Amino acid sequence: MDHETRAALDAHQAGALRWLGGGVIAVVLGILLGVATVALAGSTGRRFPGMGIAVISLVFVGIVAIGVGVGALVRTVRWRRALARTPWQRGRLRIAGPAIIAFEPAGYDELDPDDEPVRLKLLSTAIWRTRAVQGLDGAEVRAAPVGSGQWVITADGLGMVYGAGVVRKK
Repeated sequence: MDHETRAALDAHQAGALRWLGGGVIAVVLGILLGVATVALAGSTGRRFPGMGIAVISLVFVGIVAIGVGVGALVRTVRWRRALARTPWQRGRLRIAGPAIIAFEPAGYDELDPDDEPVRLKLLSTAIWRTRAVQGLDGAEVRAAPVGSGQWVITADGLGMVYGAGVVRKK
């Protein structure tokens, strides 16, 4: 695996760990806030309106963030393994819709009716990721299949990897 790919996957993994760590911190803070509120209410006899909602919100948001972090970590490991055994394919990226892209591998002939691009849909719904990929319209990119209808896309000097799933024909 080349240095740029390794660095991009390391950045993806770091983001996953931030989500996971933030989620754990939110859950722990929610639990501590709940325990402190119960103890304070028991010793003073006062009520603390809104603290129940705050505790539930912290714990809920924390659990969601933990799920996002674990999912991203699993995706990073799967991508790293797949890219260790699958070479990158060079080609052009074409934008076909808001989150729909077409990867035209090197040698693709748009005049050949039997030659079709790989139609992909971005896995991420983050607006900044979608716009970053849309900015690559017409650019030379590298793409690789990473298993069961999923591909990873990057470009030289980009420093990021983007996941995409194959769009099934209707």
